[in-house]
Amino acid sequence: MSAAAATRSKDPHVPVLLAPLLRAVAPVQGVWVDGTFGAGSYARGLIDAGADKVIGIDRDALAHEMASAWIDDYAGQIDLHRANFAEMDEIASDVDGVVLDLGVSSMQLDRADRGFSFMKDGPLDMRMGQDGPSAADIVNTADAVEIADILYTYGEERASRRIAKAIVAARAITPITRTLELAGIIETCLPRPKPNQSHPATRSFQALRIAVNDEYGALMQGLMAAERALKPGGFLAVVSFHSVEDRMVKRFIQSRAGQTGRANRYAPEIERAAPAFDIVTRKAVGPDADELAENPRARSAKLRVARRTEAPAGEIGAGQIALPQLKDDR
Repeated sequence: MSAAAATRSKDPHVPVLLAPLLRAVAPVQGVWVDGTFGAGSYARGLIDAGADKVIGIDRDALAHEMASAWIDDYAGQIDLHRANFAEMDEIASDVDGVVLDLGVSSMQLDRADRGFSFMKDGPLDMRMGQDGPSAADIVNTADAVEIADILYTYGEERASRRIAKAIVAARAITPITRTLELAGIIETCLPRPKPNQSHPATRSFQALRIAVNDEYGALMQGLMAAERALKPGGFLAVVSFHSVEDRMVKRFIQSRAGQTGRANRYAPEIERAAPAFDIVTRKAVGPDADELAENPRARSAKLRVARRTEAPAGEIGAGQIALPQLKDDR
């Protein structure tokens, strides 16, 4: 068993698509940023594969608490910071690679007290950094139009208005403070799921989590921060788990690689800035059969990799990467 495989076997959070990521960026060397540190599985995998050092970033106190049990074994090799990965270029610069594993982790879902799961009763929280408004604050203070906008924009929930009205009606009787309480309200608004269909609350809980943590805004800022932090030749590797995030990553890489094309083929050619990235993975890389057998969580995962050029870092607009925006933010 390889060192990276041994790392996966003992982690509470199994790193998804680690093997294809390491192949795409081989030979692994130098200093990397793991912008979504979690249980540290990508960081340890990178070091086992040859990286000299990993700068870990995570805004969740749980990640830092869990790391305290083993991080001394990597003294001088892992430098862990509590921050949002959107701020990575304030922490690191001139790095050889950046890896981002997007979305909520299994270690967060497994803790009922964090409020991420609609399958376990806990306080309706969902804050990754434990600061700012919680999911309970949103469902108990936002009006029905605002709630429906969040559910539709961030969760693509077609029954968003029906669910929003039910939430407002329920909170008029008593505040909604528990995860299973909210999940039960949502269930009354939707048909009973058929076998192999997702839980009725899946999209709504996803939407609220994204709103609470500004996940899409952080992703947009984090991708630009990665561009600023990477040295020429450095790699950007992003693992996403649903279509909206993957689309944002894809469009960011295409745009910054100068491959967006013209909306109108008859329009005059516009002078473009030098590409900031070369695309390494022409198509998103998914899990193979062996990884799916080992880790079913990898089923929806997609990996995209790009390599930094010598061009100056730039900016990108929300429209260029199809950033979902609430009505008040458009």
